[in-house]
Amino acid sequence: MQNFTLHTPTKILFGQGQIAEVGKQIPADARILITYGGGSVKKNGVLDQVYAALAGRDVREFSGIEPNPTYETLMKAVDIVRDEKIDFLLAVGGGSVVDGTKFIAAAAHYTAASDPWHILQTLGHEVTHAVPLGCVLTLPATGSESNSGAVITRKTTGDKQHFHSPYVQPLFAVLDPVVTYTLPPRQIANGVVDAFVHTIEQYLTYPVDAKVQDRFAEGLLLTLIEEGPRALAEPENYAVRANVMWSATLALNGLIGAGVPQDWATHMLGHELTAMHHLDHAQTLAIVLPALLVEKKAQKREKLLQYADRVWGLREGSEDSRIDAAIAATRAFFETMGVATRMADYQLDGSSIPALLNKLKEHGMTALGEHQDITLDVSQRIYEAAR
Repeated sequence: MQNFTLHTPTKILFGQGQIAEVGKQIPADARILITYGGGSVKKNGVLDQVYAALAGRDVREFSGIEPNPTYETLMKAVDIVRDEKIDFLLAVGGGSVVDGTKFIAAAAHYTAASDPWHILQTLGHEVTHAVPLGCVLTLPATGSESNSGAVITRKTTGDKQHFHSPYVQPLFAVLDPVVTYTLPPRQIANGVVDAFVHTIEQYLTYPVDAKVQDRFAEGLLLTLIEEGPRALAEPENYAVRANVMWSATLALNGLIGAGVPQDWATHMLGHELTAMHHLDHAQTLAIVLPALLVEKKAQKREKLLQYADRVWGLREGSEDSRIDAAIAATRAFFETMGVATRMADYQLDGSSIPALLNKLKEHGMTALGEHQDITLDVSQRIYEAAR
C-alpha cells in the first residue's frame, strides 16, 4: 500500500427529512446564495424545503447552472457574489450544480489572475481561499458533494477542464434518497454508470496489497450492479435509492483511492467527447472504458483477473477468456442500464478523432493512466476501438 493522507471533512446528513437541518449548518448571520439548475428542484418541492429550513435568513438565488456547467453562466453568479457580498453558497442539485458552485466559490475573490479561468488552467493550485459552501444533493452520481474537485466547460473555446482545491470542499452535504424518486431514468442510469467508473478508475490499475481499499471498491461495484437496474425498475424503493446514493458518494470521497494507484484516463478521454459533442458525461465514460480496458489488458492483467473473479464471479476458463468476459460483462451492464457504449450509438462516425486528439494535446493529456503510458497514439487506438 502506498503512503497517503486522507482528510474527508464534509459533514454528511443522510436520510429522509434531513433537508430540514440545513439552517443549523450555516452561520445565522450569513448572506446566502442558493444555486441550482433548472426547474426540477421547484417542481419536486426540494427548493421549498430548503427555503423552509432557512426561514428568516438573508437568502438570494441563482438558477440556470447547466449539466456540464459553463464558465460563462457561472461568471454571472460570481458577479452576484461580489456585488451582494455573499458569504455562503448553498448548491441545490446534482454534481453539475455542486461543481459549478465550487467554481463560483473559488472565483469570487480570486487574485492570482484577472480571468478566473486561470483556476482551471492551473488545476486549482493557486486558489488560496474561497466562499464557504454546502449542498443539498438531488442526483447521486459524481461524488462532488464530498470531495474537492470540479469540472467546468468553457463554451467559447470548447474546453472542459477540472480543478481541485481543499478550499472548495463542501462543509456539509444533505443526502435524502427520497428526493431522487422523481428523477428521469436517464439521470439515474447516468449516475450509476458515473459512480461505477469512478470506482473502476481507482481499482482497476495494479496490485499494491491494499486489501481494504480493494474490498471497499468491490463492494461498491457489486452494490451498483445489484441496485442499479432496481433503481430503474423500482423508482420509489427507498432502500435501493439509499444504497445507490451512498455508493456514489463513497466512490469519490477519497476513501477507496487512498494509498492506491489511480488511472483517470477514461475520464480525460471522455471529457473531450463531452466538450466536443455535448454527450452526457456518463455516456462518454461508457464509450471509452471498455475500449480502454481492451487496450490496456496487459498492464491491468492482475487486477482484471481479480475483478473478473470477485465482481463478476468468473472463475472458469483461461485467464485471457476470463478477462475478456469481465470486459464484456462491464459493457453489458452499461447497456442494461440504458447507456450505450459505442460512438456509433450516438451518431458519431469517428471523424472527430483527430480533433479530439488535438484537444488532448492542447490540454497536456499526453501521458495518461496509472503508468503514464497512454500517449496520444494509444488514445487514438482507444477512440478508434470505441467507434
